[in-house]
Amino acid sequence: MTIRTARRLPVHRGPAAWSAILPMQEAPDVLATTLIADFVVIGAGFAGLSAARRLKQLNPGARIVVIEAGRLAEGASGRNSGFMIDLPHDLSSEDYAGQGVESDRAMTTLNRSAIAFAREAVEEYRIDPAFFDPCGKVNGAASAAADANNQSYADHLTQIGEPSEMLDADAMHELTGSRHYLSGLSTPGTVMIQPAGYIRSLGAGLRRDRVEVYENSPVSEIARTGSEWVLTTHEGRLTAGKVILANNGHLESFGFAKRRLMHIFLYASMTVDLDVDALAKLGGRPRWGITPSDPMGTTVRRIDAAQGGNRIITRTCASVRPDMEVTNADLERAAAVHRRKFDDRFPALKDVRMEYSWAGHLCLSRNGVSVMRELEPGLFAACVDNGLGTTRSTLAGIAAAELASGESSPISRHFCAEEAPLKLPPPPIAEIGANAYLCWREWRASKE
Repeated sequence: MTIRTARRLPVHRGPAAWSAILPMQEAPDVLATTLIADFVVIGAGFAGLSAARRLKQLNPGARIVVIEAGRLAEGASGRNSGFMIDLPHDLSSEDYAGQGVESDRAMTTLNRSAIAFAREAVEEYRIDPAFFDPCGKVNGAASAAADANNQSYADHLTQIGEPSEMLDADAMHELTGSRHYLSGLSTPGTVMIQPAGYIRSLGAGLRRDRVEVYENSPVSEIARTGSEWVLTTHEGRLTAGKVILANNGHLESFGFAKRRLMHIFLYASMTVDLDVDALAKLGGRPRWGITPSDPMGTTVRRIDAAQGGNRIITRTCASVRPDMEVTNADLERAAAVHRRKFDDRFPALKDVRMEYSWAGHLCLSRNGVSVMRELEPGLFAACVDNGLGTTRSTLAGIAAAELASGESSPISRHFCAEEAPLKLPPPPIAEIGANAYLCWREWRASKE
């Protein structure tokens, strides 16, 4: 018998604001019995729910169970910025360009497959279109160096045959109401989602489609018994022939990919619902998303009442935490930076209060690969999003479901062809060095 015990369970710091601004969820279904299923998916984020939906498509008569440690959209899936990006978006680069023209063309095609899969789910499950808005995004530049990054990225997009449009300072002001930006690079293919609204609605649609979804049921042990896997939770037990781990960095908690995964936390703050006076002072359009032209800059997004209130989200600061947990002090320091960044961009709104601040867990590998493969007979992984959780995790979930079903597609073949994550330097060198590097990159991009 093979037994794998979880060394740690997810710990979140700060509220999952995207979920908090929506109506309260119904009481969760908690696994409190013994079940036998054909497929079990561990994790109900973008990867897990996408895997469940693809499993249902490929195995319509199968019993499929999704099990989540917390509530839907209150883990990492409810703590991102809600950008479902189609184009190359390499966070380790200077300007987001990826690994070359052909590679970036192929990745763009795959990313659009993920977006199409999500769009089909929106239509099939009648998800509120405000939660899935294909309005594009803008790379904002607040300095000459950042503007040069935009020019470089625009040239790269031209090489791979993708359209973009340069915006001047006046156009950026008309869009955002802010005079902070000197220029912007607009690209049309990004979908701006309300991540909690999308995930909660996707979970509801899967339930209607007879996929069982259990929440507040963390898996503490996975054991191989003969040809089956037995999963143990606090109150229940699941037996299945095939299991998909869709728990991103917590893949390592079960002993896989040891010392090969980088656990990075990004931080964000969200304003209160802006009143009439604040909206009048702000101006600009009611919905937009700005990613920084330097990947280590500040992401800013504005949402409207249909998405949870007229609010502005500011996201910046990063820290490496190998133990997968940040402190209250980490969050307080980041929230103070968010306040300064917000005031720089919107000086007329300095009296506006931040209602929520939170941390979100990302998982990266040194060589930018995911872990989507069969780990042991009947045990599959759809993990390691490399900071692109909405799109890359959707793809990994689709691929793992296909692999577990004996099917093949360009998506699954892409992941199966990736090499393994590279080993990290030994601790504490890895943590100290990575945090020092992030601090330097953030300092260099401070105006952004």
